[in-house]
Amino acid sequence: MAKLKPVTHDDRLTVVEHLDELRTRIVVSLVAFGVALALCFWQNNQILHWLNKPLHGKQPITFGVAEAFTTTLTVTAYAALVLSLPIILYELYAYILPAFTPKEAHVARPLLLMIPVLFVAGAAFGYFLVLPAATKFLLHFNADQFNTQIRARDYYYFATTTLLACGAVFQMPVVILAMVRLGITSAEKLRRNRRYVYLVCVIIAAALPGVDPISMLLEAAPLIVLFELSILLAKAFAKPSTEVSERWASAEGS
Repeated sequence: MAKLKPVTHDDRLTVVEHLDELRTRIVVSLVAFGVALALCFWQNNQILHWLNKPLHGKQPITFGVAEAFTTTLTVTAYAALVLSLPIILYELYAYILPAFTPKEAHVARPLLLMIPVLFVAGAAFGYFLVLPAATKFLLHFNADQFNTQIRARDYYYFATTTLLACGAVFQMPVVILAMVRLGITSAEKLRRNRRYVYLVCVIIAAALPGVDPISMLLEAAPLIVLFELSILLAKAFAKPSTEVSERWASAEGS
């Protein structure tokens, strides 16, 4: 495995060197994930305890001999992915950033660094607000008509996908800022069409994991807030660069 070294925009690498660098960065990412997986599996009881808190005292049940093991392994894999995400994203950034010009890299770098921060913020929002409210509503809905038993595999899938979805929707500022920096849209256009964006936010929230209205409202609210925040950030910091604007203009002309 080749030793990683910084690559600049002016460096000229052969196809073999690019593939070698890609392989090395993939190996580093896999090693980071493997270490995180071992750590999370070692602490799987604590992770499951955290995920069980929104159940308000109920304990998930399993069916079959191997389900407890496979379910635990799946949950710890999700946790390991989140834990190793900064290293994986760093390797991705380091591989793709040299393809940008210095001006484009200056634009892209802060946007890329925002991704893990916003993902963690979204997952935290999902864990502390969305998941407890959703489980409380769903477990108490027609509770006198059903004997509700919680299957571990189904609940942990619901919980992890909800947290991942919340982390994903919190990427809205990055997407909007990137579109403004590329000259695709502007803060003024976003402000004029905010009513349509609100509708899209509600539709996205309805499509996310969680079939109850409580989850949908709690997921739609931060989308709208993040959209308004994105407009403010776009107006203040995201003026498209001259070089990028010229590229889009020439592309449209051709």
